[in-house]
Amino acid sequence: MAKSRNNLLGVGGQRKKLSRAEQQGAGSARGADRKAAEDKKQELVRKMRERAEAQAATTAEPGEQGTPSAQS
Repeated sequence: MAKSRNNLLGVGGQRKKLSRAEQQGAGSARGADRKAAEDKKQELVRKMRERAEAQAATTAEPGEQGTPSAQS
């Protein structure tokens, strides 16, 4: 069936259904899951930066050792 353009029911968005625990103020597990995912992402970014810095330091060392006049 074709979608009716004259029916504006629900145009403003819909509220999500609250669980019984959320209604009583216990909060959702979604917030904790998001926090855990953000922590994992931050840890991964930190590790990647450390590896990149170590890689840059490793590639920069031979060039610095080969030119003693550059340090004078």
